[in-house]
Amino acid sequence: MTTIAGEIENTRVDGARLWSRLMAMAEVGATAAGGSNRQALSDDDAAGRALFADWATAAGCSITTDSVGNLFARRPGRDDSAAPVMMGSHLDTQPTGGRFDGVYGVLGGLEVIESLNDKGIETDVPVEVVVWTNEEGSRFARSMMGSGVWAGVMELDEVRAITDVDGITVGAELDRLGWAGDGGTQRPAHYIELHIEQGPILENDGTEVGIVTGVQGLRWYTIELTGFPAHAGPTPMDLRQDPARPLAEILTGVYAIAADHAPWGRCTPAMFRSDPVSPNTVPSTITFSLDLRHPERASLDDMDARMRALVAEAAATHGCTATVAVDNDSPPITFSEDCVSAVERSSRNSGFSHARIVSGAGHDACYVANVAPTSMIFIPCADGLSHNEAESIEPEQATRGADVLFGAALELAGGG
Repeated sequence: MTTIAGEIENTRVDGARLWSRLMAMAEVGATAAGGSNRQALSDDDAAGRALFADWATAAGCSITTDSVGNLFARRPGRDDSAAPVMMGSHLDTQPTGGRFDGVYGVLGGLEVIESLNDKGIETDVPVEVVVWTNEEGSRFARSMMGSGVWAGVMELDEVRAITDVDGITVGAELDRLGWAGDGGTQRPAHYIELHIEQGPILENDGTEVGIVTGVQGLRWYTIELTGFPAHAGPTPMDLRQDPARPLAEILTGVYAIAADHAPWGRCTPAMFRSDPVSPNTVPSTITFSLDLRHPERASLDDMDARMRALVAEAAATHGCTATVAVDNDSPPITFSEDCVSAVERSSRNSGFSHARIVSGAGHDACYVANVAPTSMIFIPCADGLSHNEAESIEPEQATRGADVLFGAALELAGGG
């Protein structure tokens, strides 16, 4: 970790303005416990976007949307035809989400534009803030939907056909809200996403700014263990084909696999289901999900191979069969060294303690990195808590991150 004594008093952004807007946005879809509920393509999501668009328009930005509803606020540059420097994140939330996940990156980007205006700085290339559609994937179960379509990773027609629990499609909501536009097609020269860490590393280390070098790879699986249903009373233990027996060994084993790949190895078994659903019958099948993560492809491949061998051996030992289906395979992402270095220089120039870090969570920056040089900036959040109404940061932390974003964006956009 690099530490520079003291902190520059005159930051390059207006922290009070940024904080007041974060608090104003938190009132849109506010929950009783102090969080936010602006699920994608809902009326509250629309209200949050309208508030942002009003602020951006007042700051002199032009507003456009693309075919999947991504919203772009553009400040012109000296060469307005040049590829822009883009900042942004998302405004949609989990049903019981916090006040900063996503929204901090959007309003931090807007604060950079406002501060450029305040200082009368003209940039060589345009500067944009993007609001990506449905990053969370809570209402419509495909996360990072907007950036995925924009980057060419997802097909628009397939995304428009996705439904929520009430059978309403993404396409119907895009059309209802008038969000299916034809703008925002220009690829950026650089993209920087400002975000809360959503983990405890920066806070535990006492580090003020995280310089994100990439994002962990992840693989999601559905594992099904099949035995033979039998009565819980008369059937002797040694004559059962009980899928709960291999399940117990698999759970112990996957945690050991993650530990062997410390400190970055992650395993999360969840979504357990048994059939039949009965307290006095040996299950016929037990199905569960498994999430494996690591920032290095070779390590993730090793975790995958060891997990598959573990599942097969545990099932066979107890007279059961097993299947392993891959539901999502997202490779590790390494961000552009040019962008990462710009963030690092800005952190140093701002006088903040900083360290390079890998993101444990997925972000829109993952898809953007496929088509443009990309980096991210993290600030600590209290106890590393996110996707929770108690999610919390301090005003001075918000200001630090936006100040670093300002310096990096200004360098990349050629301001002066």
